[in-house]
Amino acid sequence: MNTASSELMSSLVVPAKLLTVVQLIPAMHAGGAERSTLEIARALAQAGHRSVVISAGGRLVEQLLAEGSEHITLDLGRKSLRTVMRFGALRESLRTIGPDIVHARSRLPGWMGWWALKGMTPRPHFVTTVHGLNSPSRYSQILLRGERVIAVSQTLRDYVLSHYRWLEPSRVRVIPRGIDPADFPYGHRPDDAWQKGFFAEYPDLSGAPLLTLPGRGTRLKGHHDAIELLANLKRRGIEARLLLLGVIEPGREAYLAELRELIRQRGVTNQVVLTPPRDDIRDIYAVSSLILQLSNQPESFGRTVIEALSLCRPVLGYAHGGVGELLAELYPAGRVPPGDSERLIERAAELLRVAPPISPLQSYRLADMQRATLALYQEVAAH
Repeated sequence: MNTASSELMSSLVVPAKLLTVVQLIPAMHAGGAERSTLEIARALAQAGHRSVVISAGGRLVEQLLAEGSEHITLDLGRKSLRTVMRFGALRESLRTIGPDIVHARSRLPGWMGWWALKGMTPRPHFVTTVHGLNSPSRYSQILLRGERVIAVSQTLRDYVLSHYRWLEPSRVRVIPRGIDPADFPYGHRPDDAWQKGFFAEYPDLSGAPLLTLPGRGTRLKGHHDAIELLANLKRRGIEARLLLLGVIEPGREAYLAELRELIRQRGVTNQVVLTPPRDDIRDIYAVSSLILQLSNQPESFGRTVIEALSLCRPVLGYAHGGVGELLAELYPAGRVPPGDSERLIERAAELLRVAPPISPLQSYRLADMQRATLALYQEVAAH
């Protein structure tokens, strides 16, 4: 059992009534919402509750089952008539399970769950999590219909309260995502064998400070800005390398071609590497001189920020959304105004020269998020 799991088990008080909690999510492939689903499912099982996830399935299901939860395969996330036709199957599953709480983490599964609970006696409690800055609409409103609405950042809580004036502030709780410090230990350095293998695989990344921008293959993640930053640093005589980690994905071929053409035009072909997602992200962060978070639209949170800072690696990011919120609290030196290329270059040069010290992370821990969510479940179930 890892450190966070031990901390969770020692800190949780066994409740008088064990709960059955069903989480609804489109699929269990990858992503912040999926990871949070897995983490809460693990905490429920470890605390003796019954944990069930209903989704279309995915690569995380194997881990979900191994950690003590159940899974029911039902595609509730695809926007089609077939999904609506699965309403009856969902209701029957919920009747069979008899949950105390149904926790919806996405809009279409939220609507399906909301209607499936109609007429159920006793009616399970309905909890929702808002994971993203969704455009305000009637469709998005379902995630604000929970008896408790979890927002993953203060930025997100402010956002929903400003756009949905009918929403009672007392129902919206901020429970930030968290990381296990054991997975991202302070001051971690990968062993010589890993470093030798990594730089042998990507020789263009050796010989200069490494900038790493983690993010899937979408222009929202700011890959263009990262490439421009590297080229501008080079023009100033500052040698660096850039890793676009996780950008290579199926179906993104046109976008990748666009990035490679920009890299060629800027004259940094031998200083940039593009990769698919990798499992050794901790080690990659640890050998990086700077982690970039340059999303050109505000994000609801910024898990990469706390992962990097937990490892004692500096972060440079745009000061908006959840990323700006985290940097303001944990590493103000890493903030720059969104889209301000000159300030971005100046701050990158400063941080590469002398980065301010980073203290061990005392917040945004996985155990904190798990504990707060399970406490919320108990609160709701008591009413």
